[in-house]
Amino acid sequence: MSQVKNTVNVSPDVLCEQPGQAVGEPQKIWNPAFISVFIANMMMFLGQQMMNTLIAKYADYLGATPTLVGVVASAFAYTAILFKIIAAPALDTFNKKYLLTSAILVIATAFFGYSLSDSIPVMIACRLLQGAGMAFSATACLALASDALPADKMGTGIGYYSLAQAACMAIGPTIGLFLADKLGYNPTFAIGAAVMLIAAFAASRIKNDFKKVKKFRISVENIVAKEAILPAVLMFFLCMAYYNVNSFLVIYAEDRGVTANIGYFFTVYAVTLLFSRPMVGKLADRYGVIRILIPAMFFFAAAFLLISFSYTIWMFLIAAFISALGYGACQPLVQTLCMKSVPKRDGEQEAVPITSVRTWETWWGRWWLARWRRLWGIHPCGVL
Repeated sequence: MSQVKNTVNVSPDVLCEQPGQAVGEPQKIWNPAFISVFIANMMMFLGQQMMNTLIAKYADYLGATPTLVGVVASAFAYTAILFKIIAAPALDTFNKKYLLTSAILVIATAFFGYSLSDSIPVMIACRLLQGAGMAFSATACLALASDALPADKMGTGIGYYSLAQAACMAIGPTIGLFLADKLGYNPTFAIGAAVMLIAAFAASRIKNDFKKVKKFRISVENIVAKEAILPAVLMFFLCMAYYNVNSFLVIYAEDRGVTANIGYFFTVYAVTLLFSRPMVGKLADRYGVIRILIPAMFFFAAAFLLISFSYTIWMFLIAAFISALGYGACQPLVQTLCMKSVPKRDGEQEAVPITSVRTWETWWGRWWLARWRRLWGIHPCGVL
């Protein structure tokens, strides 16, 4: 009898193991690890949303030409792509929590540099520094989130994860524009640096299991997951359209005579995301990513068509609502597609779609948009 009792007590974990679920895998979405990542991501995104809306306006304020404004806005993408080469293998080798914390501190330093800048060359230098941090930050945060989520609830979990970004979109650009109007650009950049320091502290508090299992090595296999190439191509073309709005919307609206309250475009966009993204994630888990992704792309196209004909604030706000149902749904769906395409959830899986974002943000993207506007005298919103 004692032998039977000892046999039962030897491996109690086996009795607790659920069918079809790997040992140690999270069983619910809102576990402590995911909550910590959620908070760190929210604070990091808040700081970036406060600053990103001001970069183009500050460059324009300093007297930059439309083409140079595009160069300043997209300069960070060069270093983001360059350092992305080592980001994926680094995430597979070192502790993601410390990589994320360090990356956020680099971005905070760049924001502080903006607060001291009074020329375009200094802006570009700080923008390049920011790109170096962003090469690691978004990938590390998404990798930590995916590690903390149950595999069968990945779509819903990524939808909730992106809610942090949506909430910051609702308040970040508006706060940034308000502070720049009341305090000036330089103090506002300093406040953005302080927000990033808070994000770095939150990232340092993430509890994750880390065990070094491989050496750091740069190779094609460690940088790119071939299974995620198609989702990356989709993300590339989606960003081709989205960053047209993100970089030039405020200036474009001013050209159309809409100078007051254009910051509410981002608020309407983000508030819509707060309600749509959880629903999109659940629909994707139930009916499949592709069946939800295609209608979302049509919504996104309709939003750009409306923006190209917008001359009043109300038309812009309606376009923001439709855009949130479009790109706001496409982004987490493509990320989920990447997660499910690659068997192993590691740094290279997240690096592929994020690298496609950075690629568009180089001179292939914002520089090209600025040239179009300068050469043809029209905005490419409707064409895209």
